[in-house]
Amino acid sequence: MSQVETAFDELVIDQVVDQKNLVVFNDEVNTFDHVIESLIKVCKHDPIQAEQCTWLVHYKGKCQVKRGDYELLEGMCTALLNRGITAEIQ
Repeated sequence: MSQVETAFDELVIDQVVDQKNLVVFNDEVNTFDHVIESLIKVCKHDPIQAEQCTWLVHYKGKCQVKRGDYELLEGMCTALLNRGITAEIQ
């Protein structure tokens, strides 16, 4: 393996390791419509993706709704929390 290939592989690994997940948790407070609308507005999901995530939250208790670097997810997490949706970055 050349030095260029090794450097590239290390860069890709570093980028993958730095990726975080924005996770939404189930609660007994928010309606399906509110969560779907919030995922569309905050996370830029399309309606089908938002609905699928909402069903996963309902049946599995949580769902990874977005993946990215911490700085990107921090604003989304705060916006979801402000809407009363339980979310955290993992």
